[in-house]
Amino acid sequence: MVIEDKSFPKVTSLVADGRQDLVRIEEFQGKIAAALATRADPAFLVVARTEALIAGFGQDEALKRAAAYEAAGADMILIHSKQRTPAEVESFVKAWRGKARIVLVPTAYPELDAERIKALGKVGMVIYGNHAIRACVTAMKDVFARVLADGGIHRVHSDIVSVEEIFRLQRMDAVKETERRFLR
Repeated sequence: MVIEDKSFPKVTSLVADGRQDLVRIEEFQGKIAAALATRADPAFLVVARTEALIAGFGQDEALKRAAAYEAAGADMILIHSKQRTPAEVESFVKAWRGKARIVLVPTAYPELDAERIKALGKVGMVIYGNHAIRACVTAMKDVFARVLADGGIHRVHSDIVSVEEIFRLQRMDAVKETERRFLR
């Protein structure tokens, strides 16, 4: 579970001139405690995301918050930046003295590759947060451009996943079984 220290309703981190209000540290520690109180499976992780860098509060505030969140029991600390280079998050990771592993989301700085991340030594997870949805949009735009250019789906049809595969991914067999058992 990834929870973050922004106020509700959340505004995405990377939007220009977005509202980036953070909750009080103590309030967020309570949210971490609440998440931990529901943990029944030891594999369930609570990842505390601080948006202090996004909000412009700087590294000292981000480190202070991360330490408080670790003290509250967070398993991992997620740090994010909207800078166009990874320097700010790399600096944070190098300055981090806690035991909790760091989670990175390098959306805005794609040059932060696996080799650089490994060299930091404290990173336990990398989330490629919106790359799948962006790839889907790219693919959809490409397919519909082809459909328009070809005057129909006859050429693109064999290049895309089958309807049967969509049903398999949706576990349609389980849906049908549930319908068989419960629909009257």
